[in-house]
Amino acid sequence: MAKSGHFWLPGAMAVETGRITTDIPARLDRLPWARWHWLVVIGLGTVWILDGLEVTIVGSMSDALKPHDTGLGMSSFDVGFAGAAYVAGACLGALVFGHLTDRFGRKRLFMVTLLIYTVATVLTAFSPTPWWYFTARFLTGTGIGGEYAAINSAIDELIPAPFRGRVDVAINGSFWVGAVVGSLLTIPLLDPSIVDPAWGWRLAFALGAVLAVGILVVRRNVPESPRWLFIHGREDEAEDVVRGIERTVEDETGERLSTPDETITVRQRKTIGFGLIARTVITMYPRRTILCFALFVGQAFLYNAFFFTYGDTLTTFLGVKQTGWYLAVFAASNFVGALVLSPLFDRVGRVRMIAGTYILSGVLLGGAGLFLGDFTATTLTLMGAIVFFFASAGASAAYLTASEVFPMETRALCIAFFYAIGTAAGGISGPLFFGWLIDRATADKDITGIAVGYFVGAVLMIIGGVVEAFLGVRAEGRSLESIAQPLTVDDDTDPSGSSDDTFTPSPTPAG
Repeated sequence: MAKSGHFWLPGAMAVETGRITTDIPARLDRLPWARWHWLVVIGLGTVWILDGLEVTIVGSMSDALKPHDTGLGMSSFDVGFAGAAYVAGACLGALVFGHLTDRFGRKRLFMVTLLIYTVATVLTAFSPTPWWYFTARFLTGTGIGGEYAAINSAIDELIPAPFRGRVDVAINGSFWVGAVVGSLLTIPLLDPSIVDPAWGWRLAFALGAVLAVGILVVRRNVPESPRWLFIHGREDEAEDVVRGIERTVEDETGERLSTPDETITVRQRKTIGFGLIARTVITMYPRRTILCFALFVGQAFLYNAFFFTYGDTLTTFLGVKQTGWYLAVFAASNFVGALVLSPLFDRVGRVRMIAGTYILSGVLLGGAGLFLGDFTATTLTLMGAIVFFFASAGASAAYLTASEVFPMETRALCIAFFYAIGTAAGGISGPLFFGWLIDRATADKDITGIAVGYFVGAVLMIIGGVVEAFLGVRAEGRSLESIAQPLTVDDDTDPSGSSDDTFTPSPTPAG
């Protein structure tokens, strides 16, 4: 790893600390899969289980929070306000911690955000008043929102290129493992013959905190991203981390690692200004910005509108008293879809799989809307399971796309930005729109009144798929640096991937 002296880069917000040529990205990408990579998956990826657990438990515990004697005496408006507070916290946390993740490192922030989540969840379990509960939900949201930015960045920078697609899609799909667990937990916790109603909802939140502590212990062994380290002037630490990973992988696999001949030259600096990051995304990558916007808004509206009002639909129109089993089946299909389809994102390719899953799930959802009046609770759940088997993989790939197609210095903030846009749009407009449709349809006692919501979700997904087909990036099997060059890359480096206009995708997908 070669390094030269100090200089000032035009347009930078801080003095450069040097220029280095390094082979670290190539060394990380040529690693075979080993047990060490499972440490990364378990330590970082399992946090989505917490998010799924949180969202499902809160949706199922609404009635338990309303009584004054066993709950918090909350009204339906209060329950909705708590949900909005969680969404607002997630959006704010994603943006704030996304920027801090790019500035101060992946590990520091993925530890901090998990600690915030853990403390806030404990505070939720001990809520004495509604306003305490609102505040705790907001703080829980900030921790989860920050996790999305920090974790996706770290995972994609540590996982070898040939496996990056399947790992990222499967990990983001693990949200639904938490949803299954949350759905099943509500069955005994809401049964007064098993658990005292005054303690059931509190125990549900406490269990989330216990799981978070376990993840925190494992996560301590996950290193800082070497890619982040060498760009921020800490190349010696980056080298130590990579050598340690290589020794571990060789010991675990029994393979002698080859020496890569690919290098990259970058100009280092301690901090990178927000203004430079914003200008880069807007001026250098406008088509990728449009792409991510279409993907995130489509999947966020679909999921927040359909899933988070599905229990209400079953109860209001189809006479279901205990929705936990139905929600568990629905959630399980989402995880299975992401797990089964994830390898194809590396083998078949990003563009074909993302476009295909978005368009197919949109068409199926639109078809379900046309025949909505003919469904029973069981058949509607099965239809939803089929639709979201495909939608889950596509929605997970939206996070993969935002993480891959922008420069390393902007990675966490870009994930945070599009997550916040999608969460705000889908988490607010989707449930409100579906709730309004349900209220109107309830007056007429006609479930077909909510079909228009299905059609809107279907159109947004199809639009996302079409945009992917035209603007998608074939990132399979490629290094992150070849997909989008670091902002600090030396001017003499091959410009491939430096902007929307100069990017030329590789014709050969990973096997």
